[in-house]
Amino acid sequence: MNRTVTLLLTLLLAAGTARAHTIFVSNERGNTVVAIDSDTLAIKQTLRTGRRPRGMAVNPENTKLYVCAGDDNRIDVIDIAQMRVTGRLPSGPDPELLAHHPALPRLFVANEDDNMVSIVDTAARRIVSEIAVGVEPEGMAVSPDGRTVVNTSESSGMAHFIDVDSRKLLGHVLVGARPRAAVFTPDGARVWVSAELGGTVSVIDAGARKVVETIRFEIPGILPEAIQAVGMKLTADGRRAFVALGPANRVAEIDQQTLKVLRYHLVGQRVWNLALSPDEKRLYTTNGVSNDMTVI
Repeated sequence: MNRTVTLLLTLLLAAGTARAHTIFVSNERGNTVVAIDSDTLAIKQTLRTGRRPRGMAVNPENTKLYVCAGDDNRIDVIDIAQMRVTGRLPSGPDPELLAHHPALPRLFVANEDDNMVSIVDTAARRIVSEIAVGVEPEGMAVSPDGRTVVNTSESSGMAHFIDVDSRKLLGHVLVGARPRAAVFTPDGARVWVSAELGGTVSVIDAGARKVVETIRFEIPGILPEAIQAVGMKLTADGRRAFVALGPANRVAEIDQQTLKVLRYHLVGQRVWNLALSPDEKRLYTTNGVSNDMTVI
């Protein structure tokens, strides 16, 4: 059975078996998605997409890869087996990031230009709902049970909680300056939200919708303003978390239970997002300025 992992900016997704998998990277200036072989780390195919491809998500069956084409106001659909773009979906204006429901044919899309989250039915190929959120919506996450969606709004500095069944806002949580990514813990009890300009990660109690801890980062020799928390990945066993720190060119490794920073990993320039291999023995990073990928 295929397995997957996802990443971002130049965005990363892995699909395949635990030993061998394919890594997909979106190149927003090249208008392409490249497929990389995990064994050789060589590009095996380049797929032309719409303009400014950014966020990506895979369906639960690991057969379709959905790519936000921001400047074309659409979502391109890549058939993973055929390795080609086979369709397009509506998205709303300037789709940034998206998340797939764990069981339903639904995409939740952050539309930066109109301050909305669009819900796209991938089977019917249409937008079924639009939900007003804060200014410049960015990060998207769906809870493991599929009942709650979290969106971050960069200019509003908030995480917005949305009920999937009613498609209504449940509430808002104030987080650090310019929030980017949102990730649920494996048990769904907490949501981690990274703040780019704040340089922090807010850990939110998902039930109470309240920040219970703020994780801060200090790197010797690096100015605080260069430490910008963006992409995140949490291991499925609940032990480790990884946070990309942008211009600091580091990835922070964190204990999920104690919320303490364990170490920093030096990677490429302006690391933006992360993906774990299916067996979680490798961490891949996309580095937006050096135009490369680091493998840990």
